[in-house]
Amino acid sequence: MGFLQKLGVGALAGQEDDHSYQPLLPPSSELLSEPTAMGKKLGTLRAVWLVTCCCIGSFLFAYDTGIVGGVLSLSSFERDFGYTAAQKTNVNSTAVSILQAGAFFGCFLIWPITNRLGRRYSLILCSITFCIGTTLQTINTHSLGCFYAGRVISGLGVGGVTVLVPIFSAEMAPKEIRGKLGSCFQLFFAVGVCLSYWVDYIVDVAVSSDKSAQWQIPVGLQFVPGFLVGFGMLFVKESSRWLVKKGRYQEAFKNLKWVRGGEDTDVLRAEFAEIQAGIEEELRQTEGLTLKELWLPANRYRVFISITIQLCAQLTGNTSLAYYAPQIFKAVGAGSESMFITGFFGIVKIIGCATFITFFVEQFGRKKSFMLGAFAMGSFMLILALVVATHTPKASGGVTSAGIAAIFIIYAEAFSFNMSWGPLPWLYIGEIFPSRIREIGVGLGAASQWLFNFMMSQITPHAIENIAWKTFLMFAIFNYAIIFYSHFILKEVSDP
Repeated sequence: MGFLQKLGVGALAGQEDDHSYQPLLPPSSELLSEPTAMGKKLGTLRAVWLVTCCCIGSFLFAYDTGIVGGVLSLSSFERDFGYTAAQKTNVNSTAVSILQAGAFFGCFLIWPITNRLGRRYSLILCSITFCIGTTLQTINTHSLGCFYAGRVISGLGVGGVTVLVPIFSAEMAPKEIRGKLGSCFQLFFAVGVCLSYWVDYIVDVAVSSDKSAQWQIPVGLQFVPGFLVGFGMLFVKESSRWLVKKGRYQEAFKNLKWVRGGEDTDVLRAEFAEIQAGIEEELRQTEGLTLKELWLPANRYRVFISITIQLCAQLTGNTSLAYYAPQIFKAVGAGSESMFITGFFGIVKIIGCATFITFFVEQFGRKKSFMLGAFAMGSFMLILALVVATHTPKASGGVTSAGIAAIFIIYAEAFSFNMSWGPLPWLYIGEIFPSRIREIGVGLGAASQWLFNFMMSQITPHAIENIAWKTFLMFAIFNYAIIFYSHFILKEVSDP
């Protein structure tokens, strides 16, 4: 009996939550063996569109990451919220890190929600949550408590997004371009950070510090990506894998057909049968997923990797640079031009990420890319520490020659990060987990990222203030240690 004949009659008539094997519709005279060139092109465009809509969530996360450091440097913000210069370091660390605390809990809360509502509606819910938080941040209440509350609520939405985007992308993108589309998460992040830096610079020079609008404009602009995350979900299809799990076979096949170009082909039916059989096997193994499954020997290793790889990504120091870029550029000798120089820092991040996606994402194995990236970042951080240690930066005035050298070293470090440890951890985590526990695995990885993000954002401003150039030496040591982690702990999951 041929493959298509085995698929039989009554294809997509599965009942809700009936997980017994459901065959596809019988072959017709119009069935194609392979998708046409037009179908392939349309399928690629739809996959790109779907992933783009998802990755606006990454842009959202990034814009908030970049905007807060500049906003905290504005005298209008300090005046409206009434804290002293002595309190500034504590306010900076709290305002940055409290969003990550919310995001940490958001990663866990979104898991049962997405299991019940699906990927699309969960992302819409995250969008609404984030916009509520942005409202509280933007209103000039003169209360740091209200501002912090808005940061926490926004964090809940952002945390959910960081879980859902890798899962949704992995479930719907074609295998042959999954790596590039998955890396778009970091590209959108780089674009969001870059735009936020330039917004901070523009309001700093164009809006009077006597006006609250100077800080409200950059904070309020968070509404744009926050709204677009939810709005974009209205124009994409729900995950076929999630629908199959719910027994909604007809809708699942229809959605898979849409995202592959709309043509009914042998290849499409084979892919759907593979999805269906895979989920059938998952459900056959156990009646219900429990957390105990994570402690099976093979899964213990995956959980360990999903947590420690996010720790390493934070220990590279690049996220600290992103959050506190204006302050760090002042610390290395950028003088009064720190906001302007920070804007170009964002451009470098975009160039690095775009270069990686265009030329290298599928050219080298994951392990080699991790090791080379850590070596490059460690070397740049070490050189930066030596430059700052031997040439004491000026607190104000123009940029010194040593400051120029330090700035370009930071640019090179950021480029290296966005060629390696920026996009790869999210991609790697999505690849190492079997589909049965991918949601939990990615969720743990995302939650870990926020936990370690919180930790580093608390440490960094105090480190810059108290140990100065030794902060960069610390990051250099961390990066060199990460080389050994990558070599001895990580396993290759991609054949270059």
